[in-house]
Amino acid sequence: MIELEHLSKRYGDFTAVDDLSFKVGPGEVMGLVGPNGAGKTTTLRCLSGIIPATTGHARIGGVDVAADPVAAKRQLAFIPDEPRLFDHLTVEQHLNFVARLYGVADWQARAQPLLDELEMGDKRKLLPAELSRGMKQKLAIACGLLHAPRAVILDEPLTGLDPYGIRRMKDTMRRLAGEGAAIILSSHLLDLVQEVCTHLLILKDGRKLADGTVADVRARYAADGAASLEDVFFRATGETESAKA
Repeated sequence: MIELEHLSKRYGDFTAVDDLSFKVGPGEVMGLVGPNGAGKTTTLRCLSGIIPATTGHARIGGVDVAADPVAAKRQLAFIPDEPRLFDHLTVEQHLNFVARLYGVADWQARAQPLLDELEMGDKRKLLPAELSRGMKQKLAIACGLLHAPRAVILDEPLTGLDPYGIRRMKDTMRRLAGEGAAIILSSHLLDLVQEVCTHLLILKDGRKLADGTVADVRARYAADGAASLEDVFFRATGETESAKA
């Protein structure tokens, strides 16, 4: 459902992503982790068509993002860590606008369960200025999921959410995976990745260090396979114990 094939992104002499390949299948939740500057955001932006790759291919549902961006993006939701909203549109109007972009005729029937799931059912008439940071993030999530995408990219989706919102977002990710969506979760919150992800991709300096099921990656960096994801992360990226502190 989500595929990168030998993708590289260069800015002059600097290589942000170097010959990266991976796949995320239906029902899989892949945790994308790595230190700052690892190339995670660049990878997601190339994958979603926000910036062009220098070489290689990104595909959503078998559709090449560069060759047919509209068809690819119709299957995709990209939810960044910083919600970008329209100041003069209410919650409901945001959803209506997104529905018109994606040709979703039954948007009201789809919107209500999403708003209820995200605890925003009573916020339909509010403007962004009347919403908390967490509520703005929830609105961005609702807009991203309205067209029932088969591929979902989440870049630090819990930013600004309270504990109730965090639990709801975890449940939403599990529901989407259970319904067959392919999901990429990029986060520095290793506990979250450990809790919801089935697969793991570790990047450093634009290169892939490890890729596979969480169990397989654990086994690679811990003889008994019982190491925490934090331990696996530091062993894979070569960070020292002093850096952890």
